[in-house]
Amino acid sequence: MFTSLSQGNFSAMKPPGPALYDAVLLDRDGTLVEDVPYNGDPEKVRPLPGAREALDRLRAAGVRLAVVTNQSGLARGYFTERDMHAVHARIEELLGPFDHWAICPHDDTDGCACRKPAPGLVHEAARALGTAPRRCVLVGDIGRDMAAALAAGATGILVPTPVTRPEEVAEAPAVARDLPGAVDEILRRARAVRPVVPRTGRAGTVLVVRSDSAGDVLVTGPGIRAVAAGAERVALLCGPRGRAAAELLPGVDEIIEWPLPWIDGSPEPVDPDDMRRLTARLAAVGAEEAVVFTSFHQSALPLALLLRMAGVPRISAISDDYPGSLLDVRHRVPVGVPEPERALSLAAAAGFALPAGDEPVLRLRADLPARAVARPAGDYLVVHPGASVPARACPPERCAEIVAALAADGHRVLVTGGPGERELTARVAAAGGTDVGGTTDLAGLARILAGARCLVVGNTGPAHLAAAVGTPVVSLFAPTVPFGQWAPYRVPTVRLGDAGAACRDTRAARCPVAGHPCLSGVDPARVVTAVRRLAPG
Repeated sequence: MFTSLSQGNFSAMKPPGPALYDAVLLDRDGTLVEDVPYNGDPEKVRPLPGAREALDRLRAAGVRLAVVTNQSGLARGYFTERDMHAVHARIEELLGPFDHWAICPHDDTDGCACRKPAPGLVHEAARALGTAPRRCVLVGDIGRDMAAALAAGATGILVPTPVTRPEEVAEAPAVARDLPGAVDEILRRARAVRPVVPRTGRAGTVLVVRSDSAGDVLVTGPGIRAVAAGAERVALLCGPRGRAAAELLPGVDEIIEWPLPWIDGSPEPVDPDDMRRLTARLAAVGAEEAVVFTSFHQSALPLALLLRMAGVPRISAISDDYPGSLLDVRHRVPVGVPEPERALSLAAAAGFALPAGDEPVLRLRADLPARAVARPAGDYLVVHPGASVPARACPPERCAEIVAALAADGHRVLVTGGPGERELTARVAAAGGTDVGGTTDLAGLARILAGARCLVVGNTGPAHLAAAVGTPVVSLFAPTVPFGQWAPYRVPTVRLGDAGAACRDTRAARCPVAGHPCLSGVDPARVVTAVRRLAPG
């Protein structure tokens, strides 16, 4: 790669605690300047409207900036390296200095690791800026930019132009109208996870709540850790489906398992006696305050009422509905924010923040329960065909074809699943994998995933478990819920599946379209390519 480095002074004061992002990486043509094909002439450089002001806002916030750009015109001989540097000097003259330029000089036929959608430029820029890809945002105008960001574990924000294809917009984790709008979102999200007024002392006992499935509990982990950093003791109220995940979270001192009929997908009728018992149990915690974490389509208010009846004096929750006197801190979050950041922003609104040494990522306890199985030896991939919500599972026959394709590419494939999925895992593994379905609990699955080169999975709990142990994910993502909100968080990812399918944003539990086309059309060859991108070697 050709690189040039410009130095700047970015010593702006930052509030205490870890920042969400260290750096913003920007595509060049169509994002910073008008797209002039194969431009080697500085006189043709035209900044896009508002670009200088937007970049200066990032500089003022202490964010480092880099350009990550494919320049195949070098390989094709349309301009020289000297011409390119003259163009870049003109861009810096008009838009201000960048801390680093990361440039791929290759053509698509060269098979390099740097040309977007490969993640090489993102990795290079992060190294040059002294940070990690997960602490970077990449802003670009086409799908290649977003794919490179995801494959590196960075955040991606798409700024469409007339040449951006509709399917690229549908697949993007986040979309902004223009570069100033993308900067607005970057700075808003960074502010949201830090308390406006940090606490001066530690709280006593705090009750935190996330009553949902294992994946939902896992993505709430950073918010729970933030509360734990500012409290003497943390009790977690969760449902039966989230209990195993709750046992893996750092910062939790006590777990209260109780199904909530306004949260569970298949609830029992509301039992007044059960609600009275729950209220008494909540009162017995002796919590000074409660932080009620919910997903974007759930209401915190029924539980807030019980917490008031239990005598909890301070309650914080996200609520678009008018809460009356049920909440002391009523927080609001825009649609599309990643669930871990959504939880962190509620913790921040309640006055809690992650400590300086704790990054805003998913994490598990260092001491996994003793019953967890040992990590398998050797090199392997994992395919997890099941999902807690049927609409999010890739059809078994397609999963079997994926296993066969991966095995044919020389990979050892383990097929995982829960105790109730043994028939499924046996069917899928028969295509060339090793069936380990039903042989371990969630903690054991975490150890299996921690040793895997990559996980192939739908939008379900194990995807977030992989993110928590740092394992790359090929995400077979049904678009029934927003990808930007539920994608594996801050871990290298490739998204596959039809993002514009008719089921998009329906939140359907069972596929409303015959044949499950959003995932049944996944090409096994593309899964093999995705694994090569995420886990080369």
